[in-house]
Amino acid sequence: MPLGLLSPGHRGGLSRATRGHAPLRSIANWACCGYPSRLEECQTMKSWVKWSTGTVLALGLAAMAAAVVGQQLAERKRHRQITVPVVAVAYTSDEPALARGKYLYESRGCADCHGADGAGRTFVNDGKGTHIAGPNITPAGVVEKYQPVDWVRAIRHGVKPDGRPAMVMPSEDYNRFTDADLAALVAYTRSLAPVQGGGKTVVELPLPAWVMYGFEVIQDAAQRIDHTLPPAQPVPAGVTAAHGAYVANMCIGCHGEKLSGGKIPGGPPDWPAAANLTPGEGSAMGRYPDVAQFVAMMRSGKRP
Repeated sequence: MPLGLLSPGHRGGLSRATRGHAPLRSIANWACCGYPSRLEECQTMKSWVKWSTGTVLALGLAAMAAAVVGQQLAERKRHRQITVPVVAVAYTSDEPALARGKYLYESRGCADCHGADGAGRTFVNDGKGTHIAGPNITPAGVVEKYQPVDWVRAIRHGVKPDGRPAMVMPSEDYNRFTDADLAALVAYTRSLAPVQGGGKTVVELPLPAWVMYGFEVIQDAAQRIDHTLPPAQPVPAGVTAAHGAYVANMCIGCHGEKLSGGKIPGGPPDWPAAANLTPGEGSAMGRYPDVAQFVAMMRSGKRP
């Protein structure tokens, strides 16, 4: 009915409803006033309003409960005790080992997270709740009292000396290190100049990430590693598939065990998917018609 045909009482009812932004129930009540023929329709509308309101409230309460439980599970998971079989790798300090260790430190991501000098580094801070920093791992940092077995446990298994998971430590990339390479990396790290103070471990994630971690949607490295595997055996360096597979262990954390790409495990929701590096349709390797361009990308971090 046009507003001009409404009685003053009806127009007043409309004004009060619209001025006060009345809820749907009030609107339904007003619509039924004086119209018996619409009673059944109005009753249906009232039932729909009640059902919708109840559903929204229920979903909201369920989401809040899930968030609380997820956070509690995440906190418990972060502090769980992990027992892994660990065999110590003896320290070494000869020049070839130090040179190899320097190469590994600079090329396997250690410098990206801990800084070139090992004093710690913030490597993610998006201003949206994700802030991650690697700690000081010079001889004056968190590794000051490490024993050989502690280095193996942290690097190869993603577990701290106290048995808790080393959050964000990409140990799945280093689990297949040979004993010689692990010893070389440790030797170089221990040779870094001590830095007093330095950076601390920072792992700040948005609430949804912690909830997903708590509900096992996101796993830490210690969960993704097969801790029963023996150390990899040495592979002669060379332009071979075998040596390439050994080097590519560094890539599986983002690109997956088969290098087929996809969502990066544990990454923020807005991170782009890792590229598919396998041959065939959909592969990113088509961007690199020759080896030189691929090597240039690997060394510069820039696509052609």
